[in-house]
Amino acid sequence: MPKSKRDKKVSLTKTAKKGLELKQKLIEELRKCVDTYTNLFIFSVANMRNNKLKDIRTAWKHSRFFFGKNKVMMIALGKGETDEYKDNLHKICKYLRGEVGVLFTNKTKEEVQEYFDHFKEMDYARAGNHAQMDITLDEGPLEQFSHSMEPQLRQLGLPTALKKGVVTLLKDYDVCKEGDVLTPEQARILKLLGIEMAEFKVQIKCMWNSETGAFEKFAGEDESTQDNEDNNSSDDVE
Repeated sequence: MPKSKRDKKVSLTKTAKKGLELKQKLIEELRKCVDTYTNLFIFSVANMRNNKLKDIRTAWKHSRFFFGKNKVMMIALGKGETDEYKDNLHKICKYLRGEVGVLFTNKTKEEVQEYFDHFKEMDYARAGNHAQMDITLDEGPLEQFSHSMEPQLRQLGLPTALKKGVVTLLKDYDVCKEGDVLTPEQARILKLLGIEMAEFKVQIKCMWNSETGAFEKFAGEDESTQDNEDNNSSDDVE
């Protein structure tokens, strides 16, 4: 009887070796960028959305972005003075905490800051985000919804019923209050209503210049808060 493909055993040694090779390749890519580009910036992302980060990458094809794998990036750049790839690069690593990325570019500090200061886009909030305003629905018809949506709205907690084929709210309903930590149900209701509350934005935290080895921390950044953030384990690296 032929063996089933499902019975094929995968060598853990091979998978570990492949993972090690990928990490080594990333380290080499990062160090190549250090040698190629003038400036290195660490940036953080609020309300991360992959499609919006992709838009930035498209607009900045002249530069390189790396997002995720913070621990590997630390190894590539150097955690301390004794193992840093170039002078003062270890200072950058203090900021590789949480949801952050690395930008390599030949653009100046002023050009980078101006672009990201103005790049802010709204999107739908997700569970765990904070409500930015009070949203209350008044009793009466919800004509923006088809009759087939009524059971879903009821499942989400809205006091609805069908009246003459029209989705109707039986009483006033508070969807959220400003400052609330949104539940999955609240986030879904806001999306169905077309209300965007999450602002995607990028903040530049610090920079390093390859020509001078100079490191600069930007205003408002506190190293002590960086050390308290968890390392981001995102696999979105490029």
